[in-house]
Amino acid sequence: MPGLSNWRWTNPSLPQTLQISVWLLYATAVFGLLLGSIFSAFLGPLLAIGALVAAVAAGLGISNERKWGYVLGIVVAMLETLLWVLAIVDGARQGIISLLFAIALVALLVHPMSRDYRRIWFR
Repeated sequence: MPGLSNWRWTNPSLPQTLQISVWLLYATAVFGLLLGSIFSAFLGPLLAIGALVAAVAAGLGISNERKWGYVLGIVVAMLETLLWVLAIVDGARQGIISLLFAIALVALLVHPMSRDYRRIWFR
């Protein structure tokens, strides 16, 4: 297993569904740190930081064609989607656009192009 310095943050050889997923995972972490995240509202500050670190790790794993990165990305995306649905049901109206981005991330990760590429090329 190569050292972290040999890992890529992005991978242009990935299909565009996975490339966009990587960028959305990174954006989730950056905006979550800068503006606050849905994770902190429901999970508390320590678990929220863990979820944001998991988003970065998932993006890094996907960029380096690792199966664990793909699985972690799906878990983070599904958790974020679930929490936004709970927040909107609870009355948060400003979360609708964030919910759409979370749904888009799940859709990109489970898209047949992403699944086929993962099945063939990820280790």
